[in-house]
Amino acid sequence: MAARKPKVIVTRKLPDPVETRMRELFDTELNLTDEPMSRAQLSEAVGRADVLAPTITDKIDATLLEKAGPKLKLIANFGAGIDHVDVAAANARGITVTNTPGVLTEDTADLTMALIMAVARRIVEGANVTQAGDFAGWTPTWMMGHRITGKRLGIIGMGRIGQAVARRAKAFGLQIHYHNRKPVSPRISDELEATYWESLDQMLARMDIISVNCPHTPATYHLLSARRLKLMQPHAVIVNTARGEIINESALADMLTGGALAGAGLDVFEFEPAVNPRLLKLPNVVLLPHMGSATVEGRIDMGEKVIINIKTWMDGHRPPDRVIPSMV
Repeated sequence: MAARKPKVIVTRKLPDPVETRMRELFDTELNLTDEPMSRAQLSEAVGRADVLAPTITDKIDATLLEKAGPKLKLIANFGAGIDHVDVAAANARGITVTNTPGVLTEDTADLTMALIMAVARRIVEGANVTQAGDFAGWTPTWMMGHRITGKRLGIIGMGRIGQAVARRAKAFGLQIHYHNRKPVSPRISDELEATYWESLDQMLARMDIISVNCPHTPATYHLLSARRLKLMQPHAVIVNTARGEIINESALADMLTGGALAGAGLDVFEFEPAVNPRLLKLPNVVLLPHMGSATVEGRIDMGEKVIINIKTWMDGHRPPDRVIPSMV
């Protein structure tokens, strides 16, 4: 007799190849409508599933986990970010949590550079003018932005994504600076010609561009507070492809509106999907709908990692991408 397939409940629609393979391997329930599950639906799902496969739109907190049935033993998150899951509470109930690190590194780094270029060169402003039919011809002083070659880039968070951003930025002629919990290895530092700043405050005050690439944890909530944002120079720009909660969005809007910062490129927002209405009105801000990992290749790779984590767990082995409480 074949071994029983685990009941896997997927909370959002995933790429077709991923869903097909999950149906082949597991007793999988799909979300065909792609509507985010309600709290009641999530509560019902954790009560029935052996494996829950959530995404960033699902808040898996301690209260929800109290509704978990005895079968639930794995939360296989579709995504690298894990701040929406109470890993400690899951661990206390004997539930393993996994994520999908690494596969979205290059895609997120690409988008980070795209935002840096878009803000510095006013690309979205120019595109909007042209597409509206308002382009009246070239003039020497119209729609001028700033070159990025020779500018100082300060990267907050020098993990996989931060290093990938640094490699791209170096190729564009940017000078690489970074703040991290600890310095990167000498080999990486030499490769990137990167300057380490133990003090985030000191780095912020000296950079032309800031890129936020650290995870969202209790320690990084509002890491860029109103006080810290005020340390930045008026000509500086800030780009965030990590998590919106890392920046005090209201303070950022104040500074951009008042001219205390030159611009911003944001792919994530503090109260996502809501966007601060003041940001929507500013011409010096480029806003994207959380699309850092939104490539066909990246999303399929993420799904394959979810499958590997589930299959490894099902075979009685430790999943390769297990998240432990001390990591978050």
